[in-house]
Amino acid sequence: MLHSKLIHPESIVVVGGSDNIHSPGGRVLKNLLDHQFEGDLFVVNPKQDMVQGVRSYNDINDLPEVDLAIIAIAAKYVVEAVRVLTQKKNTKGFIIFSAGFSEKDEAGALLEKEIVKLLDKAGGSFLGPNNIGMINKHYAGVFTTPIPKLDEKGVDLISGSGATAVFIIEAAQSFGLTFSSVYTVGNSAQIGVEEILEYLDHSFEKGVSSKVKLLYIESIKDPLKFLRHTTSLIAKGCKIAAIKAGSSEEGNRAASSHTGAIANSDVFVDTLFKKAGIIRCFGRNELITVAGILQQKETAGKNIAIITHAGGPAVMLTDVLSNNGLKIPHIEGKESEALLDQLFDGSSVSNPIDFLATGNAGQLKAILEVCESSPRIDAMAVIFGSPGLTAVDDVYQVLNERIKSSEKPIYAVLPSVVNVKDEIQVFLKKGNIAFQDEVLFGQALAKVYNHASVSIKTENPDPKFSTEIRKLIDALPDGYMPTEAAVTLLETAGVKFAVPLQVKNEAKLNYFANTVIFPVVLKVEGPLHKSDVGGVILNVSNKSELHDGFHKLMQIEGATSVMIQPMIKGKEIFIGAKKETNYPHVILCGLGGIFVEVLKDISASMIPVSEEEALKMITDLKAAPILKGIRGQASINIKLFAETIVKISDLLTLVPEIAELDLNPLMASEKDLTAVDVRIRLERSVKKLQPNETNEFV
Repeated sequence: MLHSKLIHPESIVVVGGSDNIHSPGGRVLKNLLDHQFEGDLFVVNPKQDMVQGVRSYNDINDLPEVDLAIIAIAAKYVVEAVRVLTQKKNTKGFIIFSAGFSEKDEAGALLEKEIVKLLDKAGGSFLGPNNIGMINKHYAGVFTTPIPKLDEKGVDLISGSGATAVFIIEAAQSFGLTFSSVYTVGNSAQIGVEEILEYLDHSFEKGVSSKVKLLYIESIKDPLKFLRHTTSLIAKGCKIAAIKAGSSEEGNRAASSHTGAIANSDVFVDTLFKKAGIIRCFGRNELITVAGILQQKETAGKNIAIITHAGGPAVMLTDVLSNNGLKIPHIEGKESEALLDQLFDGSSVSNPIDFLATGNAGQLKAILEVCESSPRIDAMAVIFGSPGLTAVDDVYQVLNERIKSSEKPIYAVLPSVVNVKDEIQVFLKKGNIAFQDEVLFGQALAKVYNHASVSIKTENPDPKFSTEIRKLIDALPDGYMPTEAAVTLLETAGVKFAVPLQVKNEAKLNYFANTVIFPVVLKVEGPLHKSDVGGVILNVSNKSELHDGFHKLMQIEGATSVMIQPMIKGKEIFIGAKKETNYPHVILCGLGGIFVEVLKDISASMIPVSEEEALKMITDLKAAPILKGIRGQASINIKLFAETIVKISDLLTLVPEIAELDLNPLMASEKDLTAVDVRIRLERSVKKLQPNETNEFV
């Protein structure tokens, strides 16, 4: 948790402050002064007694007690400064700009660990090292510019990169986005994105705190903590949009199963965001455009009126919205006639509503009034620029008035950033947001409107099988489970399996040959990928074929035995699961057999998975129409498919040691679903979660 002295200090010292405002120590001091920090301000500079009009101490030991230290000195001197401040000056908050720590080399990493040790012992908090600082309503503790306009209703920004935070702030200012606070975590030696989310969660005040959070993330050290606090904030009414940059080395390693090959690190990030309810973005401009939309009034509907005096941008916006599931309903009948009476000849009101290049403020007002009163319209996007011939102040004033008075959201897309630059600045100063590009705006709008939360599984797995399952798992070593044990595990968890007969020699084959009911399937045991080595023989229909198939499969290199299974008909589907580092398991589903890796048409979700989530996973598949039955083909039992996904989720909760699980294929019909092949790998180095840890964020 962030110490209160980091958030709201009554005194600050800049260690390394100077008169040079082009240095970090000089610039942060100037920012603190320019933005009128109200507490006591000191400097430590061995060569000066006054710095920018502030009292400077030549020796850090001579300082009075101080709440917050902002440190901008060489890395090799930082540990001693922190030692003095924590042990002699009762300093609890630290921002360390200095670079040269874990991001540099092992020696730097040791220095970083020593700082953390000192701060933990003192009960203090620090951001960094290697960051640009933080900004909130109490102080501007950064060495960069610009300092954004602060507004309690603005967005909270948390960034793993100082430079990215600056670029976001710069771009956001150009279209009117304001900030409530900005945090940069640098190396996240003690405080990372998760800890700041924890603070924002615990300090959230309904009706007071910012409801929009923006994240730029380079690492998530504690996914469960991240999940717990993002979920909690969203439950309190917040909206969160995030960029996750990079992927872990673990997620890119070679995998021996279908699931392992498909479930890379990005899948884990994607499912983590979906589980939390976060809108995922992939660039700075998309992030701030989404933020601008989230700052507007909300609507549940997807019917958009596009209003413009420029046909081309309206057509492009129409294409983007329509292609992403939003509706551009026609305006007809009396509404259309009433509008046409007030517009110039040649105007079009069918939607997009084009009131021509000669359109004026009065006509825009009339259009907005009709759209506001229309039950067929949920929101309006107004695209209005200028060729530079006339002023458009009156148009933007109408927009300003209607945005504030309308119960429906009105989005202003103002592309003339040169011709009417001054008018746009006046529009922004009135607290509005002006989007600049209609296509980027449309893509962001679709992302926001199509974002939907699903119910989170709250009940724990049925405990009646827990003891039996744990006894089975604890008796096995790491690595791939024997097929017999894997089948027993699945059946105990409630998954139906076509139980195979294992044959290792001629005598066993002769014994089973008199009991099997043909047709059957033969599968080689030993090689990991049976299909790749010709290790599967279908439709074995008599004893002669049974013997021939057995001898053929046993000739395959690495073969240890042959499995005999009933020949089950149906559509091939797939359920898989994977564990990566300290993330909860991810479950995947899709078409089975060879289609898994060829088509890569999969849906994924992070455990625990509710039945609603499982059903959404299935319906999100491109192959969903095939599973539901198309052109006379039989459907599969979708409900049973979803129930099986939930059973696998429960199993993973009970057995966190499962590193990879493949049920491929499962044979599905209208009435039944049966697993016919399984591969499960155990890895006890995988973190063992506590009984309720996977869903503690609920």
